[in-house]
Amino acid sequence: MNRTDFENLLDKLVQQLAQEALINVFSSSKIFENRVRDILQTLVTDSKIEIDYNPHPYAFPDIAVGKFGIEVKFTEKDTWRSVANSVFETFRNKEVAFIYVVFGKMGGLPEVKWQLYQDCVIHVRTSHVPRFELEIDAESSLFAQMKISYDEFSVLPVEKKMRYIKEYAKARLKEGERLWWIEEKPEQKHSLPIQVKLYTELSQSEKRKLRAEASLLCPKIVAGSRVKNKYNDVAMYLLTYHGVLASQVRDLFSAGSVAMASGSNRGGLYIQRALADIEDEMINAAKTMEDALFVEYWKESVPSDKRIIRWLELADQNATDWKPSEVLFLNRKF
Repeated sequence: MNRTDFENLLDKLVQQLAQEALINVFSSSKIFENRVRDILQTLVTDSKIEIDYNPHPYAFPDIAVGKFGIEVKFTEKDTWRSVANSVFETFRNKEVAFIYVVFGKMGGLPEVKWQLYQDCVIHVRTSHVPRFELEIDAESSLFAQMKISYDEFSVLPVEKKMRYIKEYAKARLKEGERLWWIEEKPEQKHSLPIQVKLYTELSQSEKRKLRAEASLLCPKIVAGSRVKNKYNDVAMYLLTYHGVLASQVRDLFSAGSVAMASGSNRGGLYIQRALADIEDEMINAAKTMEDALFVEYWKESVPSDKRIIRWLELADQNATDWKPSEVLFLNRKF
């Protein structure tokens, strides 16, 4: 059976499913999926091909028909859009070369359609793992936007897949938005924590560590008091990367409690004093933080031993009433 033969078979399959849905709407995805199998069994004339009614629960695609595969989608809503499988395709059937989607839409006027899988994948939705999102009859596919074919993408190692996904996601960000996931390798386990912690409840050592990381990534904090949104990136970093909620981010750098941590005398520029107090922690952060974070926040990759120097340059560009490079990290090795 060649592709033309199989696609003719799909035409018959969806036609029969649609007729049955008009008479009696399919009530669940399981019932619909098994009915797809039933009809396929009658349409496939090759006696060597058997339809598996008990595949692995995570099998992709749902149904294998020799070198052809069918991913079954079902909705009770009046939409042709659905979340699909993980971009990693861990349980991909290696014997399947061509994958099609058979979609049962039971909302509104019940209909059933089929389409080549790669043509209807339009987006990546991220939960605990990035998952494809598909739409029947979409104007443009995700792979066209990423400028790579599905066949090429599907055989890439995980880290290379994630580079494509990350670049796609970054291109869709609006001003002020950040990615909450940046990992490219399987061993990088970062994800948004389920339980959010309050900054005020952290230990002093943890507070200093997080202030140092945020200060390093967000040199805009040294800008003048009239600069709007200068603490937004700090708040986003703490929440999306560490699951820490800081209700008053400004106080992390300008409150007397942090500015006078190393001395009780008042006066001076509080942001300068606050940063001077955590210089050791900032140096350690520069040595240990993932390069992907600096690419994300600074838009450039910087070697670990050059990050403090680059931070001072960026801070000087943002500061108006003082020059951080003239007063911070003096006589320190980094």
